[in-house]
Amino acid sequence: MLVANRGEIAARVIRGARELGIRTIAVFSEADRTSPHVLHADEAYAIGPAPASESYLAVDKLLDVARRAGAVAVHPGYGFLSERGDFAEAVEQAGMTFVGPPAAAIRAMGDKTEARRRMRAAGVPVVPGTDSPLASSQEAEEAACEAGFPVVLKASAGGGGKGMRVVRTANEVGDAFAAAAREAQAAFGDASIYVERFLERPRHIEVQVFADRRGNVVHLFERECSIQRRHQKLLEEAPSPLLGPGERERIGEAAVRAARAVEYVGAGTVEFLYHGGEFFFLEMNTRLQVEHPVTEMITGADLVEWQFRVASGEPLPLRQEEVPLHGHAIECRITSESPFEGFLPATGVVRELTLPGGPGVRWDGGIAVGAEIGLHYDPLLGKLVAHGRDRAAAVRRMIGALAELRIGGVSTSAPLLARVLDEPDFLAGRLSTSYLDDHAELFEDDLSESRRDALLVAAALLEHRRRRERRVRRITREARPFAAWRRSLLFGTAPATP
Repeated sequence: MLVANRGEIAARVIRGARELGIRTIAVFSEADRTSPHVLHADEAYAIGPAPASESYLAVDKLLDVARRAGAVAVHPGYGFLSERGDFAEAVEQAGMTFVGPPAAAIRAMGDKTEARRRMRAAGVPVVPGTDSPLASSQEAEEAACEAGFPVVLKASAGGGGKGMRVVRTANEVGDAFAAAAREAQAAFGDASIYVERFLERPRHIEVQVFADRRGNVVHLFERECSIQRRHQKLLEEAPSPLLGPGERERIGEAAVRAARAVEYVGAGTVEFLYHGGEFFFLEMNTRLQVEHPVTEMITGADLVEWQFRVASGEPLPLRQEEVPLHGHAIECRITSESPFEGFLPATGVVRELTLPGGPGVRWDGGIAVGAEIGLHYDPLLGKLVAHGRDRAAAVRRMIGALAELRIGGVSTSAPLLARVLDEPDFLAGRLSTSYLDDHAELFEDDLSESRRDALLVAAALLEHRRRRERRVRRITREARPFAAWRRSLLFGTAPATP
């Protein structure tokens, strides 16, 4: 099996394949020659320079390696080509199995307006808005007025906050539409924009679904992903501290209907916004999610193993009523960023890597000592996961794990996450997608990790210099009587001994 990815997810997939006796083939750019995923695989092939467009996004290079290495399957991981219908189709046309959903399902859910239409037809709640792209800013203004302000203009082909603008009055629509379209064109090659009502301070709750080729679909409960910055998640937990058994069952059933509506196969995530006691379909991620470990921790399922078994034609390992729910799990995304400096990207060389351990603690990482952290790829260094019998126990375990984690040489998100875990609203489960905006105090009076390390080194050097100077002064004082004796001896005035 070829792993068409890098970093921690490539290492995770390789580990899962090895347990099933599957031979693994890694690919790497020039920047990743000594990365852990390269060293873990049975074989590894260079595919080009550091820029992703010339390596990990180069479909022809990936398929060429797959053919030369004798691969019969391709696992895309997440990011890069994982949600590209044309890549899934190219793999299948090359006579290999794509470990993921059919190209048609990827395309249906990748087109956000098409996804909204399908969800409405399947009876899945959808945020009020348009179900087709808007031809002009005038159409956008009319649609916004009908949906009710505030609204959000969103890229039809996008996600991750790109091509998105919040608009609160009709006068803002024209400029926001143009800006969103430009950004969508640059990010996705498609300038199509649609309108949704903007929900103020919603919670972001997503449901893990799994489907096999025989028509069976199950959900593996939900994850709370409300703590975000710029629409990128920082901390996830499962299950959500908000939902009771009844709501959990309803949102799970809605997610299963969503998967059935596009004849889904494999691992996927149906994302919802929860607002005012209601949940609304947001989008579906047609791949394994970054935060899948928290689901694995509360259910005991190995989702990567499930992916392999479903891709090979096997049925799902469990029926819905057999999926267990044990305890609570939290995941912290450890990224190479400076959270106290506006989340500026951080670069450097990993000089130290001390990983936490103990019961219920897991690290899914893609770095090693000596790794050079640059700007070519996503800043995710690894994921720290803690599981406990309940939410309070998981929080305590995560606080301890973050205290043990040490990544020297590059700033990370860990100090900020440690503050979040000790914040009263978080501990009480009062969350929303505006959580970080509402808690500016989390960013006050702190130093980034790299600056703190630099100050510690400077302090150590200063102390070393002070001690050396004190030692020189002491030796000088002790030497003075002897020097005086020597001088007097030379002039015949010294006693027999100094």
